[in-house]
Parts: sequence; structure tokens; C-alpha cells
Amino acid sequence: MSSTDYKFEGWMGLDASAVEGKMQWKEFEPKPWEETDVDIKITHSGICGSDLHTLRSGWGPTIYPCCVGHEIVGEAVRVGSEVKHIKVGDRVGVGAQSESCLNRKGVECKECKAALEPYCPNHNTGTYNGVFMNGGKSYGGYALYNRSPAHFAIKIPDEIPSAHAAPMMCGGVTVYSPLKHFGAGPGKTVGIIGIGGLGHFGVLFAKALGADRVVAISRKADKREDALKLGADEYVATAEDTEWMANNKRTLDLIVCTVSSSKMPIQDYVGLLKVDGTMIQVGAPEDGALTIPAFTLIANRVRLGGSLIGSPDTIREMLELAAAKGVKPWVEERPMKEANKAIIDMEAGDARYRYVLVNEQ
Repeated sequence: MSSTDYKFEGWMGLDASAVEGKMQWKEFEPKPWEETDVDIKITHSGICGSDLHTLRSGWGPTIYPCCVGHEIVGEAVRVGSEVKHIKVGDRVGVGAQSESCLNRKGVECKECKAALEPYCPNHNTGTYNGVFMNGGKSYGGYALYNRSPAHFAIKIPDEIPSAHAAPMMCGGVTVYSPLKHFGAGPGKTVGIIGIGGLGHFGVLFAKALGADRVVAISRKADKREDALKLGADEYVATAEDTEWMANNKRTLDLIVCTVSSSKMPIQDYVGLLKVDGTMIQVGAPEDGALTIPAFTLIANRVRLGGSLIGSPDTIREMLELAAAKGVKPWVEERPMKEANKAIIDMEAGDARYRYVLVNEQ
């Protein structure tokens, strides 16, 4: 690897206690350089729920030391000779995935060929806590610099501030992708379950896609005012309204559920779907599997499915829509040096609705 005049340093989780605000600032070795790569001087890095799951080894053993953060925006400072869509000085973003096979494993990959990189069956490297095809480890955005394959780096439209673009790279596209794919738009009534980082994006993008009616669904009533300001037409507080199920049965065409708990009332949620409706799960529970409400699926001829992040093409499409429709996520900027405090506040549910770490130098 040719040397650079900058160092790769960031907040490292050394073991599962890191999630308690015990990350340590350390230097790290990025993936060995390839001429298909880009180095990014990070200006903004969103804090995603996935970061907390990974820091505590909640979804399986984490490869420590680990630098989390997969909602990265910054300036391209080194661009490989084989990269055509990015030049030095461009403002770019990287989301939750930074490598798939891209047909390089000697077999034709239908998913990569169809621009469905998140579903590549041959190889998938997360932007952190992963291993690249060249053997290097992936380190995320709670850092000064990031190195990623440029295929997964996306130019940010001028109209979108970096603090808004960063959380769109994972949080935004995780809900935009199923909303678009499963037909949220004119004539449709859409439910968003869980009004947090993902859920607030769900309301914003369902409205931007032109859904006739957007229903925000949460346990408590304390987010009602926020949800309506975000653009929701109605709000349902399931823990405080004993009639919520009876009043909303068979009223929704599409539901996107962002809740990461196996204890949610999934049978009731599926019961909110009209005949031929679809519920898509994007929250991934640490605490066990979701049950399948078989009788409700059968009786109402409804579908229960899932969706994973978004491809580079889907992210570009989402950013274009956000720029055109003036989509503005609710973010709170926090200094990168306060990352440990910010993840504690995130874990406590204090974010309204996304924290974004900012490198101040």
C-alpha cells in the first residue's frame, strides 16, 4: 500500500462493554488499497441502531476491535485510477454495505447484475465489522477517514446538507427501499410502526412518494405531535388506546415495521392490512424470532416479508427524491469527540430522531 499523509483513527469498540460508552480512540489499518477504492475524509457520521447491536455483539460475535458507523458523508481525498464516477473533492456518502461480489468470484451473480447488491449470495461486506475480498477488515464512520470500494460510494446532491444526507445512507434507505419496491404512492394507505430513527424516515418518504394517507403507529402517545409534524395523517398509540385494533382493522395497504423486538403484537399489526396487503419487517430483533401469525395471513390473504438496506442505485434514487421533495430528517449534530456520550443517549431513546457525529477539524 502506498502511504498517505493522513492517519486512519477512530472510536474503537474493544469488547461488548463499548456500548456502555467505553469506545477508545485508536489508529487502525484500513483495507489494503485497490485502484477501485476511494478514501473519504469524514465530515459527518450518523448513529444507527445497528451500531449499538454490533458494539454489544447483539446479532452475533463482533470482530473486535470494531469501529462502527455506516452513515458516512465526507470528501473524497484519494480516488483509484479505475473509478469513473467520483473525483477528488467530491462530497460522497457510504451506507451499510461496502462490498459485494460484483461478478468477481468467477460465477455470474444474478443479484449483482440486477443492481441488487445487498442480496448478493456470494459475498457481502458491511461497512464495518466485515472482511473484504482482499482480506482487509472494514472499519466504519466514527473516525477521521474511511476507505471503501468506490462502487458503494455515492455522490451527494448539492441540495442536501451533509448532516441530512448521512442518516439517509442507512436509516433513510432502509425504509425508502421497501416503500418504493412495494408500491407506496398515490392511492395507497401506508402504516409506519415505530417512530424512531427509521420510523421518522418512513413517514417522510411515504409522504414524498405520494401516499394518500400515512398512519404512524407507536406504543405511547408522546410522539403524536412529532409524527403529525413529520407529515403523518393519523397517529395510533397502541398502549394507550384500547380500541386501536378495532378502529383500524383492514385499513392499510402497506406496513413497514421498524421495531426490533420479538414481543411486539405482530398478529394485531398484520390484522391492520387490507386483503392483499403487505407488511415488511426491517427491524431485526436480538431477543428472538418473530412468530408467524398464520391464521391472519391465511384469512386476509396478506403477505409478511422483509427488506434489507438499499443498493447504490436505490440510494441515488432516494437522494434524488429527497432533493426534489425537500425531505428534511430531524437530526441533532454531536461532536465526534462526544461519540461515547451520544451512543449512551441513543440507547436511552433520547434521539429525536437521529444523532449525527461531526468532525470539527
